[in-house]
Amino acid sequence: MRISRRVVIAACVTVTSIVTAPAFAFEGTATDGQGPSAAVIAAPSGVAVLKAAPVAPAGSLTALQYAAEGGHPAAQWKLGRMYADGNGVPRDDLRAFEYFSRIANQHAEDNPAAPQATIVANAFVALGRYYTAGIANSRIKADPERAREMYSYAASYFGNAEAQYSLARMYLDGVGAPRDVKYGVRWLGLAAQKGQHQAQALLGQMLFNGDHLQRQAARGLMWLTLAQESATADESWIHESYNAAIRKASEDDRAMALKMLERWVQGRRD
Repeated sequence: MRISRRVVIAACVTVTSIVTAPAFAFEGTATDGQGPSAAVIAAPSGVAVLKAAPVAPAGSLTALQYAAEGGHPAAQWKLGRMYADGNGVPRDDLRAFEYFSRIANQHAEDNPAAPQATIVANAFVALGRYYTAGIANSRIKADPERAREMYSYAASYFGNAEAQYSLARMYLDGVGAPRDVKYGVRWLGLAAQKGQHQAQALLGQMLFNGDHLQRQAARGLMWLTLAQESATADESWIHESYNAAIRKASEDDRAMALKMLERWVQGRRD
C-alpha cells in the first residue's frame, strides 16, 4: 500500500495530540464545532497490507473475475464477499482476505469523496476483522494491533462508521491498544451520529447507567431507542438494554428522550 505524504504526517501524531484532541459532547458532536475530521488519523504501518497473490480461477474466468483481475475494486469487493460468505463459491477466507488486500493496497490514498471510497473503507474493515481473529490454518494470525491499524485508517481517513465503532470497542476493552475510555467514547459518538446502531446502543447504555460517563438518562434512552429500531433479532443485548432502560426510566426521562428523538429525526431530514 502506498503511503502519501498526508498519511505519513498523520501517522506521526503523538500521544499528546490524542489527549488534546477535541472533546465530544455525549451526543457525539464536537464541542468546538469541528466535525469528524478532527479525529486523529492513525495510518497503517508499513507500505502494504499484504501483497496479494494472483487468483488462479478454476475453469473459465467469469466476467466478474476478469474485472477483478483488471483492478476494478467493485469486482474485487464482490468476489471477496462471495468467498467470505461462501455465496456461490466454496467459503475461502484466505482468498477473501487477498481480494480485500488488493483493494487496500491499490486504493488506500483514494480521495474519501471518490465513488469507490466506501468499498475501500469496507475493505479495511474486513481486513481488521480478519486480523482480529486470524484465519485458521493460514499465515494470517490474530494480530490485534494490526486490526486496530486497519480500523483506525478506515475510521479516520474515510470516516467509516463501522470502523469507528470497532475502534471504539478496542479502546474501551483495551484490545490492540491501551484501554482509553475517553478516546473510545469519542469514536462511539462519531459512529452513533452516523447511524451505526451498535454504537448508539453502547453509548446509550453507558449514558443511561452512568458507566464511565456522567449519567444522562434521557439522552441514553434516546440512543437506545434509535438502536433497538435497527437491531437484528439476534442482537439480544441491544433489545435487553433498551427494555431495561425503559423499565427504569422516569416519566420525565421518557418525555425528554422523546423530544430528543424528535429533534434527531428532524435533523436527519434537514
